[in-house]
Amino acid sequence: MLRFYYSLAPNPMKVALYLEEAGLAYEAVPVDTRRGDQHKPEFLAINPNAKAPAITDDGKPIFDSNAILLYLAEKTGKFLPAPELRGESLSWMFFISSGIGPYSGQAVHFTHHAPEKIDYAIKRYAFEAKRHWSILNERLEGRDWLVGDSYSIVDMAAWGWERAAGFVLGAEAFDALPNVKRHFAAINARPAAERANALKDRHAFKAEMDDEARRNMFRHLAT
Repeated sequence: MLRFYYSLAPNPMKVALYLEEAGLAYEAVPVDTRRGDQHKPEFLAINPNAKAPAITDDGKPIFDSNAILLYLAEKTGKFLPAPELRGESLSWMFFISSGIGPYSGQAVHFTHHAPEKIDYAIKRYAFEAKRHWSILNERLEGRDWLVGDSYSIVDMAAWGWERAAGFVLGAEAFDALPNVKRHFAAINARPAAERANALKDRHAFKAEMDDEARRNMFRHLAT
């Protein structure tokens, strides 16, 4: 049995999309990060980094969203780019995981959640987030998918963060990325994306970013 430990953040949602696209049976286990579920011993035994997503496959844990995508694609043979595109695929997957994701996350944190508004940090991460998204937009110029001619796990990795791009960048900056918007719309139109998005209806995640949530989400505030 495959168990999927999820929240509605960008990284878990890319895994949700893969599970739905591949038609894999799974048990969805919510990890309510604003309530601190990620710090419970039973979850830390699966992901010592205290982040969603994670999966267990017949009891064996795998964590980090792109590692999970690669693991599942290699196991099932579904949505894996052609072997001759492996290097290119890894490059774009790691670009998303080491660039798009972290800079977008830090841009949101310093703009919306940091208790102190630090102008340098806000400008630094907003600039880098926009720069990385612009690279992705340029990559999609004249092509439907990020690697090769087929929809793959690379596109799913991007979709997870595309769901949040308007919030990260602001509506005007997101509108200035027409290729990213087109790519996002194409994936969003797929039935699997609709099913993945429906995960939000399975659990009432805490929505308030109150002091308890900040301590759980930003652990330096709890020390």
